[in-house]
Amino acid sequence: MKVAIFGTGEVGKALARGFLAEGQQVMLGSREPAKLTEWATEAGTGASVGTSEEAAKFADVAVVATAWPGTENALSLAGPANLAGKVVIDVTNPLVYVPERPPELAIGHTDSGGEQVQRWLPGARVVKTFNTVGYGQFYKPAFPDGPPDMFICGNDAEAKKTVTGILKSFGWPAIDIGGIEGARLLEPLCILWVTYAMQNRSRDHAFKLLRK
Repeated sequence: MKVAIFGTGEVGKALARGFLAEGQQVMLGSREPAKLTEWATEAGTGASVGTSEEAAKFADVAVVATAWPGTENALSLAGPANLAGKVVIDVTNPLVYVPERPPELAIGHTDSGGEQVQRWLPGARVVKTFNTVGYGQFYKPAFPDGPPDMFICGNDAEAKKTVTGILKSFGWPAIDIGGIEGARLLEPLCILWVTYAMQNRSRDHAFKLLRK
Protein backbone atom coordinates (compact mmCIF):
# COMPACT_ATOMS: atom_id res chain seq x y z
CA MET A 1 0.00 0.00 0.00
CA LYS A 2 1.17 3.51 -0.82
CA VAL A 3 0.48 6.04 1.92
CA ALA A 4 0.74 9.82 1.56
CA ILE A 5 1.02 11.89 4.72
CA PHE A 6 0.28 15.60 4.78
CA GLY A 7 1.81 17.11 7.89
CA THR A 8 5.52 16.83 8.62
CA GLY A 9 5.47 17.41 12.38
CA GLU A 10 5.66 14.80 15.13
CA VAL A 11 2.15 13.48 14.40
CA GLY A 12 2.78 12.88 10.72
CA LYS A 13 6.22 11.37 11.29
CA ALA A 14 4.93 9.06 14.05
CA LEU A 15 2.27 7.71 11.69
CA ALA A 16 4.87 7.38 8.95
CA ARG A 17 7.02 5.23 11.25
CA GLY A 18 4.06 2.98 11.94
CA PHE A 19 3.23 2.48 8.28
CA LEU A 20 6.87 1.86 7.43
CA ALA A 21 7.12 -0.70 10.23
CA GLU A 22 4.19 -2.51 8.58
CA GLY A 23 6.06 -2.63 5.28
CA GLN A 24 4.08 0.10 3.51
CA GLN A 25 5.49 2.75 1.21
CA VAL A 26 5.20 6.25 2.67
CA MET A 27 5.60 9.66 1.05
CA LEU A 28 5.55 12.82 3.12
CA GLY A 29 4.00 15.67 1.17
CA SER A 30 5.33 19.15 1.79
CA ARG A 31 5.60 22.60 0.26
CA GLU A 32 9.36 22.24 0.71
CA PRO A 33 10.21 18.55 0.24
CA ALA A 34 13.94 19.26 -0.06
CA LYS A 35 13.98 19.99 3.67
CA LEU A 36 12.81 16.41 4.37
CA THR A 37 15.42 14.45 2.45
CA GLU A 38 17.39 13.73 5.63
CA TRP A 39 14.23 12.31 7.22
CA ALA A 40 13.64 10.04 4.22
CA THR A 41 17.20 8.76 4.38
CA GLU A 42 16.98 8.07 8.11
CA ALA A 43 13.52 6.48 7.81
CA GLY A 44 14.91 3.92 5.40
CA THR A 45 13.40 1.64 2.80
CA GLY A 46 9.95 2.69 1.64
CA ALA A 47 10.22 6.32 2.76
CA SER A 48 10.18 9.21 0.32
CA VAL A 49 9.23 12.87 0.13
CA GLY A 50 7.51 14.98 -2.51
CA THR A 51 5.32 17.97 -3.05
CA SER A 52 1.77 17.79 -1.70
CA GLU A 53 0.52 17.20 -5.23
CA GLU A 54 3.02 14.43 -5.87
CA ALA A 55 2.08 12.75 -2.60
CA ALA A 56 -1.64 12.92 -3.40
CA LYS A 57 -1.08 11.31 -6.79
CA PHE A 58 1.18 8.66 -5.23
CA ALA A 59 -1.30 7.62 -2.56
CA ASP A 60 -3.60 4.67 -2.25
CA VAL A 61 -4.45 6.02 1.21
CA ALA A 62 -3.77 9.57 2.40
CA VAL A 63 -3.39 10.88 5.95
CA VAL A 64 -4.13 14.47 6.94
CA ALA A 65 -1.97 15.21 9.98
CA THR A 66 -1.54 18.96 9.65
CA ALA A 67 -2.01 21.62 12.30
CA TRP A 68 -5.53 22.90 11.80
CA PRO A 69 -4.70 26.42 10.53
CA GLY A 70 -2.73 24.94 7.62
CA THR A 71 -5.10 22.14 6.70
CA GLU A 72 -7.14 23.85 3.99
CA ASN A 73 -4.03 25.12 2.23
CA ALA A 74 -2.33 21.71 2.40
CA LEU A 75 -5.33 20.03 0.80
CA SER A 76 -5.56 22.75 -1.82
CA LEU A 77 -1.91 22.17 -2.73
CA ALA A 78 -2.50 18.42 -2.84
CA GLY A 79 -5.39 18.93 -5.25
CA PRO A 80 -8.79 17.53 -4.26
CA ALA A 81 -9.08 15.83 -7.65
CA ASN A 82 -5.93 13.82 -6.89
CA LEU A 83 -7.60 12.38 -3.79
CA ALA A 84 -10.99 11.64 -5.35
CA GLY A 85 -12.13 8.10 -4.61
CA LYS A 86 -9.29 7.52 -2.16
CA VAL A 87 -9.46 6.79 1.56
CA VAL A 88 -8.35 9.87 3.49
CA ILE A 89 -7.62 9.46 7.19
CA ASP A 90 -8.29 12.73 9.02
CA VAL A 91 -6.14 12.99 12.15
CA THR A 92 -6.62 16.72 12.65
CA ASN A 93 -8.23 18.55 15.53
CA PRO A 94 -9.57 22.09 15.02
CA LEU A 95 -7.91 23.61 18.05
CA VAL A 96 -7.36 27.16 19.22
CA TYR A 97 -4.56 27.36 21.77
CA VAL A 98 -5.01 29.42 24.92
CA PRO A 99 -2.05 30.28 27.21
CA GLU A 100 -1.83 28.06 30.31
CA ARG A 101 -5.20 26.42 29.60
CA PRO A 102 -6.39 23.48 27.55
CA PRO A 103 -7.10 24.38 23.93
CA GLU A 104 -10.57 25.25 22.68
CA LEU A 105 -12.42 24.12 19.58
CA ALA A 106 -12.35 26.38 16.56
CA ILE A 107 -15.34 24.46 15.19
CA GLY A 108 -18.12 22.77 17.18
CA HIS A 109 -20.53 21.48 18.23
CA THR A 110 -22.89 21.72 15.24
CA ASP A 111 -20.01 21.19 12.82
CA SER A 112 -16.55 19.65 13.01
CA GLY A 113 -13.13 19.59 11.45
CA GLY A 114 -13.83 16.15 10.05
CA GLU A 115 -16.90 17.41 8.23
CA GLN A 116 -14.93 20.38 6.94
CA VAL A 117 -12.21 18.10 5.58
CA GLN A 118 -14.88 16.08 3.79
CA ARG A 119 -16.26 19.28 2.25
CA TRP A 120 -12.78 20.33 1.12
CA LEU A 121 -12.35 16.87 -0.43
CA PRO A 122 -15.83 16.11 -1.76
CA GLY A 123 -14.69 13.18 -3.87
CA ALA A 124 -12.59 11.51 -1.16
CA ARG A 125 -13.72 8.96 1.41
CA VAL A 126 -12.79 10.65 4.68
CA VAL A 127 -12.49 8.70 7.93
CA LYS A 128 -11.78 10.46 11.22
CA THR A 129 -9.46 8.64 13.62
CA PHE A 130 -6.13 8.80 15.52
CA ASN A 131 -7.21 12.20 16.93
CA THR A 132 -7.93 11.15 20.52
CA VAL A 133 -4.49 10.00 21.65
CA GLY A 134 -0.93 11.32 21.72
CA TYR A 135 1.38 10.49 18.85
CA GLY A 136 3.62 8.46 21.14
CA GLN A 137 0.89 5.83 21.39
CA PHE A 138 -0.09 5.63 17.69
CA TYR A 139 1.74 2.40 16.99
CA LYS A 140 1.45 -0.72 19.14
CA PRO A 141 0.17 0.96 22.32
CA ALA A 142 1.13 -0.95 25.45
CA PHE A 143 -0.87 -0.46 28.64
CA PRO A 144 -1.03 -2.73 31.71
CA ASP A 145 -4.80 -3.18 31.33
CA GLY A 146 -4.61 -4.13 27.66
CA PRO A 147 -5.07 -2.18 24.44
CA PRO A 148 -7.16 0.99 24.47
CA ASP A 149 -9.83 1.65 21.83
CA MET A 150 -9.72 3.92 18.81
CA PHE A 151 -12.92 5.56 17.61
CA ILE A 152 -13.60 6.09 13.93
CA CYS A 153 -16.31 7.80 11.91
CA GLY A 154 -16.97 8.41 8.24
CA ASN A 155 -19.62 8.16 5.56
CA ASP A 156 -18.14 5.31 3.50
CA ALA A 157 -18.45 1.78 4.89
CA GLU A 158 -15.66 0.30 2.75
CA ALA A 159 -13.31 3.13 3.69
CA LYS A 160 -13.98 2.42 7.35
CA LYS A 161 -13.16 -1.25 6.77
CA THR A 162 -9.83 -0.22 5.28
CA VAL A 163 -9.08 2.05 8.23
CA THR A 164 -10.16 -0.61 10.71
CA GLY A 165 -7.60 -2.94 9.13
CA ILE A 166 -4.91 -0.29 9.44
CA LEU A 167 -5.79 0.29 13.08
CA LYS A 168 -5.66 -3.45 13.78
CA SER A 169 -2.18 -3.66 12.26
CA PHE A 170 -1.15 -0.72 14.48
CA GLY A 171 -2.49 -2.54 17.56
CA TRP A 172 -5.81 -0.75 17.99
CA PRO A 173 -9.32 -2.19 18.25
CA ALA A 174 -11.64 0.13 16.29
CA ILE A 175 -15.08 1.35 17.37
CA ASP A 176 -17.21 2.76 14.57
CA ILE A 177 -19.51 5.55 15.76
CA GLY A 178 -21.18 6.26 12.42
CA GLY A 179 -21.01 9.04 9.85
CA ILE A 180 -18.47 11.82 9.61
CA GLU A 181 -20.65 14.01 11.83
CA GLY A 182 -19.35 11.81 14.66
CA ALA A 183 -16.26 14.01 14.53
CA ARG A 184 -18.34 16.49 16.55
CA LEU A 185 -17.88 14.04 19.44
CA LEU A 186 -14.34 12.86 18.78
CA GLU A 187 -12.75 16.28 18.50
CA PRO A 188 -13.87 17.40 21.97
CA LEU A 189 -12.51 14.06 23.23
CA CYS A 190 -9.09 15.33 22.16
CA ILE A 191 -9.51 18.25 24.55
CA LEU A 192 -10.29 15.83 27.38
CA TRP A 193 -7.07 13.97 26.52
CA VAL A 194 -5.08 17.22 26.55
CA THR A 195 -6.68 18.42 29.79
CA TYR A 196 -5.66 15.23 31.59
CA ALA A 197 -2.18 15.48 30.07
CA MET A 198 -1.71 19.04 31.33
CA GLN A 199 -2.99 18.30 34.82
CA ASN A 200 -0.91 15.17 35.25
CA ARG A 201 2.10 16.09 33.14
CA SER A 202 1.84 12.84 31.25
CA ARG A 203 1.08 11.77 27.68
CA ASP A 204 0.75 8.07 28.43
CA HIS A 205 -3.01 7.68 28.55
CA ALA A 206 -5.78 6.66 26.18
CA PHE A 207 -9.49 5.83 26.17
CA LYS A 208 -11.24 2.48 26.54
CA LEU A 209 -14.93 1.75 26.02
CA LEU A 210 -16.04 -0.84 28.58
CA ARG A 211 -18.93 -3.09 27.57
CA LYS A 212 -20.88 -5.75 29.42
